[in-house]
Order: sequence, then C-alpha cells, then structure tokens
Amino acid sequence: MNGFFITGTDTEIGKTFVTAALTRALAAAGHRVAPIKSLAAGQTWRNSRWINEDVAELLEAQDLGLSDADVGPLQFREPCAPHIAAKLEGRAIDRDALLHAIRATAAKADIALVEGVGGFRVPLTAHWDTADLALDLGLPVILVVGLRLGCINHALLTAEAIRARGLTLGAWVANTADPHQSHVADNLASLQAGLKAPCLGHIPRLSDPLDAPAHLDISPLVAFA
Repeated sequence: MNGFFITGTDTEIGKTFVTAALTRALAAAGHRVAPIKSLAAGQTWRNSRWINEDVAELLEAQDLGLSDADVGPLQFREPCAPHIAAKLEGRAIDRDALLHAIRATAAKADIALVEGVGGFRVPLTAHWDTADLALDLGLPVILVVGLRLGCINHALLTAEAIRARGLTLGAWVANTADPHQSHVADNLASLQAGLKAPCLGHIPRLSDPLDAPAHLDISPLVAFA
C-alpha cells in the first residue's frame, strides 16, 4: 500500500479540505490518487440518499471513478465520535473489515490518501483508535495544522504522539482555521522548527476550494511515494 495517512491537530481544522486539495494537486502531476475517508460520522438526506459532506468532497476531488462506498467505506448518521455513532446505530466497527475496505480502494490507485477522523487519537472501539488505524496501515503521516491560537502546542503534541507510535511524520500543512490569528509568520516559524518535517504549504482562507492546490508543494510527497 502506497500513500499517506492524514490526521489533524483537532476536529474541524480542514483535514478533508486539505486531502481534497492534495488529491487534485497529485492528480494534476500525473498520479492516480484515491482519497479515502476511513470513517465518517454525520449524514444528511439529499437527492433521495444519505450523504456525508466529507465523503462527497473527496469523491468530487478524485478522477478514478470511485464510488461513495470506495471513498467512505464506513459511514454513520449521527455527527459525533465514531464509536458513539456506531453504538447509537447498533453497529460494530470491525477492524479487519475496515482495513480490508481501505486497502481495496487503495489498490485502485498509485497513491492513497487515507484521512482519519478528528485528531490523532479518536476511539473507534474499546481497544482500537485512529492512531492504531494509522499504525495498521503503516503509512507516513501528513499532519494538518489548523492555524489558530494554541496550534503550536497541539501540533507538537500530535507530532510527538505520531513518532511515539513508530510512525513517520512525512509532512505537514498549515491551514487557516482562524483568519484573524495574529503573528502568523512567527507561528509558522515555530511550527517548522518544532515539527522537523517538510511543510507542504500554508493555505489561506479561500472562497473557492479549487484554488487550494496552488498553495501546496507536493514534491516532498512524490519523493516519499
């Protein structure tokens, strides 16, 4: 399996937005890319079917003809932590089945971008979390840092947790979570010094998500792949 596991410093800091941007940037460079939302919680009824917005965003970004089930192999209705959503629906999160589904989609591409859920350590079962998922897949990690107050601490703690699991922090992306954050340049300098991994770019607040790939440098990923 060739690709990257994408995690974030928190929830709602742009993991899916960045994953979609990386999918488009890598595809534009000639790579066959499969974006995969490993678990997705929160669906709305639209056009006579249940839709998860993150899965829909990644589905739109890819050009391999993947299905909704390929991109989002495990989806729940309630917008909450996956293990809680699973309990509410009376469903079990099956570790082997989920890993098999992710690998099956990844096999359809040259590079898989497997997005986690929430931060790096979100419970999935009583004895398995998203850090374990990343370890099971054995992929280098891309960390999405949501630029806002407190992001340096969150980023450094997450990087420490990634490396403590024996995983490689392959790269990181700075995504603007708070457009009014002060001292952005100083924050970026501190993050670069502390994370000790290539920065793929700093994405500002954009009105059109299709502009995001222009703010990314994918060359470190191509070197990894």
